[in-house]
Amino acid sequence: MDIIDKRIDGGKAFDWGRTSEDYAKFRDIYPVEFYDRIIKRGFCQKGQTVLDLGTGTGVLPRNMYRYGAKWTGTDISENQIQQAKILSEGMDIDYFSCSAEKIDFPDNSFDVITACQCFWYFDHEILMPKLYNMLKENGTILILYMAWLPFEDKIAGESEKTVLKYNPKWSGAGETMHPISIPECYNEKFELVYSEEYKLAIHFTRQSWNGRMKACRGVGASLTPQEIILWEEEHKKLLEKIAPQEFEILHYAAMAELRKK
Repeated sequence: MDIIDKRIDGGKAFDWGRTSEDYAKFRDIYPVEFYDRIIKRGFCQKGQTVLDLGTGTGVLPRNMYRYGAKWTGTDISENQIQQAKILSEGMDIDYFSCSAEKIDFPDNSFDVITACQCFWYFDHEILMPKLYNMLKENGTILILYMAWLPFEDKIAGESEKTVLKYNPKWSGAGETMHPISIPECYNEKFELVYSEEYKLAIHFTRQSWNGRMKACRGVGASLTPQEIILWEEEHKKLLEKIAPQEFEILHYAAMAELRKK
């Protein structure tokens, strides 16, 4: 399903379903510390019901399944949900394909609602009241994010330049470390009770970093097949010049907790 949003990439259409196979292979990259910080805050554990919005290939439910929460994941892309079900084989995780704005779970269904790498895609005026109703008393929206830092990491910065050559309006470029932005409409029914940002060094090989870049919105989800071939040829040549076989890319991660009033 093509998504067109004037706020994102200058309105260029993108479809995560087009890159689902690469997404499944190369975007399951959050380190242990990322999940540990969620657990230390008391979330996504045994006895809790959790809804993961924009679940993609189910990265968050799959990796946190061992902590005992009952997970449900939703995503607008049927291809992403298909990959999530394949990768979650043997796990008791429910997946549904629908946009966040059209979810319709009963009131008081969830202790926690997570949104990882996706919060800015939603129409919050529609979504916020739904999240409020679906959460139990004192329930929490947990917003999570991780991105490379192109101005602090040479390989990341040079890789971004190759994407911008083929997709000059890609708005995913130029990230800097900052708190997660919360739309004003949430102030009516939620309180921001905690936020944090911290740096992480994520390990890659040339192959896995190329795959990670290919599976980003600016490449695999929006370029034509021919453009992707040309981009990948150029990017692989770049990595041969500037990157060793194995290396780390500097990222930052961020978390924001919104508690139901």
